[in-house]
Amino acid sequence: MDSHKARKSAPTGLYTAEERARRDQTVWTLIQGILAPLQFVVFLISLVLVLRYLWTGLGYEIATVSILLKTALLYLIMITGAIWEKIVFGQYLFAPAFFWEDVFSFAVIALHTAYLWALFTAALAPVPLMLLALAAYAAYVINATQFVLKLRAARLQAQTSRNPAQELTA
Repeated sequence: MDSHKARKSAPTGLYTAEERARRDQTVWTLIQGILAPLQFVVFLISLVLVLRYLWTGLGYEIATVSILLKTALLYLIMITGAIWEKIVFGQYLFAPAFFWEDVFSFAVIALHTAYLWALFTAALAPVPLMLLALAAYAAYVINATQFVLKLRAARLQAQTSRNPAQELTA
């Protein structure tokens, strides 16, 4: 039986021992570890630029470029994340350990893609377009929070698996 499909060695927790080993050995973990904070920094800068435009009416072009960069990073992290998930869990998306994060990621991608469609078809005027970007950003914050909480859970799992006595006091 394929070890990617069987989760027998750890009935509870985020990773089995085999999945943890694959996670720690793949370069895609490092790539995700670089892309996620980079995307967050671009998001923060873009958020300031979008809010500046909405507040003052200045800087539409730079705000738009920042949203395009943020969206490109989102697509890149989704593609590399799917590769990471395939290596670690044996499937490109919707592995049980990250199912709901992946589901919400598609909502985030849908909103960012709606922004791109509205921008390139001129379906929305600048202010509604920026409001759509803010909606996409709000969804991104929720999704990023999901992933941060999941990573925290993985860290706690790793700590308790190294020190089982900690489970009694946690």
